[in-house]
Amino acid sequence: MGIRIGISCAVLAGCAQTMPPAPAPAVAMPAGWAPGETAYGSQGLDPAWWNRFGSAELARLVRQGQASNLELAAALSRVRQAEAQARIAGVALLPTVDFGGGADRELLIGSGSSGMSASAQLQVAYEVDFWGKNKAGVAAAAAALDANREDRQTVALTVTSAIVSTYLQVLSLRDRLEAARAHVANAEHVLVLVKAQKSAGSASPLDLARQRSVVAGQKAAIPDLQQQAREAQSALAILLGRAPQSFKVGDQGLETIDLPDVTAGLPSDLLARRPDIRRAEANLAEADANVAVARAALFPNIRLTGALGAQSSALLSLLNAPNLLANVSASVLVPIFDAGRLKTERDLAIARKQELVQVYRAAVIGALAEVGIVLGQIRSLDEQSRLKKVELEETRLAFDLSEIRYKVGAEDLMTVLDTQRALADVQNELGILKLKRLQATVSLFKALGGGWHADAPAGAVVTAK
Repeated sequence: MGIRIGISCAVLAGCAQTMPPAPAPAVAMPAGWAPGETAYGSQGLDPAWWNRFGSAELARLVRQGQASNLELAAALSRVRQAEAQARIAGVALLPTVDFGGGADRELLIGSGSSGMSASAQLQVAYEVDFWGKNKAGVAAAAAALDANREDRQTVALTVTSAIVSTYLQVLSLRDRLEAARAHVANAEHVLVLVKAQKSAGSASPLDLARQRSVVAGQKAAIPDLQQQAREAQSALAILLGRAPQSFKVGDQGLETIDLPDVTAGLPSDLLARRPDIRRAEANLAEADANVAVARAALFPNIRLTGALGAQSSALLSLLNAPNLLANVSASVLVPIFDAGRLKTERDLAIARKQELVQVYRAAVIGALAEVGIVLGQIRSLDEQSRLKKVELEETRLAFDLSEIRYKVGAEDLMTVLDTQRALADVQNELGILKLKRLQATVSLFKALGGGWHADAPAGAVVTAK
C-alpha cells in the first residue's frame, strides 16, 4: 500500500502546480503620468515628510501621535491578529502528532487473581498537498496580513496628516487672534481721533456712535476665534491620545513654519507606494490564492497516517520491544456528489477576484484624481495669495491715506470706516489662504503616500497642468 501511494505521489505531483499570482491589472495613465523606466528608488523617499515644515515642536508632536494615537494602536492589534491567522494557516503544511495512553485493572469478585493492562499510542497524520490547497491557503493568509499592514499604514498616514494639519490650524488661529487684537487697537485709535474731531466740532455724535460700533464689532470677533483655537487644540490633543485639559501648544504662529516646495515634476511611481493601492494589491493577491484553494477543493484529499504504540498486561513492561505495535495507512477522500457546493465556491472565489480587480483600478484612478485635485488647489491658492498680497498693500495704503485726510478734515468718517473694514477683511482672508496653502501641501504628501526628495531619480513625472 505504501509503495503504491508513493508512485501515485510522483505521478500526481505534476498536477500539483498552483497557479502563479496574477500581476496587478494595468491602468491607463493620463498625459504627464506615464510610468518611468525605473522604479522610484528608496533614496528618493522622505518618510519623515513633516520635518519639511521646519518645526521642532511639530516633529515632536508627530512622534507622540505615532506612539500614542488610539486608532493606530487598534490598527496594530489588527495586524497582530492577521499575523496569528497566518501562523494558523501555516500549520496545515505540517504533520499533526497526538499521544494517547490508558491503563485498565481487572478486579475479580470471586476466586482468582487481578490483572493490569496499559496501552500507549503515538498518532501522526499528514495531508499530502498534491493540489496546492494548503499552500494557497498560506498564501491567502500572508496576503491578508499584507493588507492589514497596509491598513495600518493608511491609518498612520491619515493620523500623521491630521496632526500636521490640525497643528497648522492652531497656529493660524493664533495669528488671526493677534490680527483681531490689532484691528481692535486700530479701531480704538480711530475712535480717539473721532472724539478729538467731535470736541473740535467737526464730527457729529453719529460719527462717534459709528466708530464705537466698529470697536465693539472688532472685539466681538475675538471670543469666537478663541473658542475655535481651544477646539483645534483639543482636537490635536485627541490625535495624540492625550487629555485636552492638560495639553497646550507652544506660543508661536505660522511665521515659524516653512512652506515646503512642490517640485515642477514628481515621479508617478510615488503613487505605487500609497498604502490604499498597496492594500488593493494585497487583497487581489489574497483573492487569487482563494481561487486556488477553491479549485483544489474539487480534487481528492489524500491523508497519510501512522501510529506507533504499545500495549502490555504489565505496566512496567510497556515499552518492551515485543509489545511495540506499528501501523501505517493512507486514505483518499474523493468528492463525488455535493450538490455543486464546491464548484459554486470556486465560482464565488473567481467572482470575488474579478470584483477586486475593479476595486484596484478604482483605487488607482481615485489616487490620480486626488493628486490632480490637490495640485490644482496648490496652483489656485498660490495665485490667490499673490493677488491678495497686492490687494493688502493697496488696502493698507487706502486706509492710511483716509486716516490722514480725516485728520485734516478732507475726508468723512465713512471713508475711514470703509477702508478700515476692508483692511481687516483682507488681512483675515490672507491668513486663511496661508493656512489653506500649507494644508494643501499636507494633502499632497498624503495623496502621494508620503514625502519625496527634490533630487529624486529622473523618470516619469506628475505635473500640475
